[in-house]
Parts: sequence; C-alpha cells; structure tokens
Amino acid sequence: MQGEHGIKVAEGQCGLCAHFGEHRPDDVSLQQIRAQRSVPVDYKEECGHPTHARLHLLVTATSGCDGFTPVPG
Repeated sequence: MQGEHGIKVAEGQCGLCAHFGEHRPDDVSLQQIRAQRSVPVDYKEECGHPTHARLHLLVTATSGCDGFTPVPG
C-alpha cells in the first residue's frame, strides 16, 4: 500500500526488523522508516540476520521472513 511518503511498512516486515540495516543502526533513513512506518518505493537495505548475513542479501522494507526480530524500543 502506498502512503504519503511511500509504501507503508507493517509489523513483521523487514523495515521494522532489527536485522534490516543492522550494520548501520544510526542511519537517519532507517530511523525515519521506523518512525514513520513508510519507505520510498525503491529503498533496499542489507539483511544482517545471522542465517542470511553471509549471503549479503539486499531486501526491501516490505519483505519478510521467519527471522523477524522487532527493533527494540
């Protein structure tokens, strides 16, 4: 679903997962995605989940997997 600032991100999707961009926790773009729960259509980030890390997967914020871990706080 598209919102005012892009695509809406829901609980359980990569954009709200602690592993989404976890190597860059202070990145302003990630903070905005999580606060607004909205992401630009073409935004991708590396998945740092231990199962996937060696693959260096780039995923969209609306992707998801069974390894979802909510961002603390």
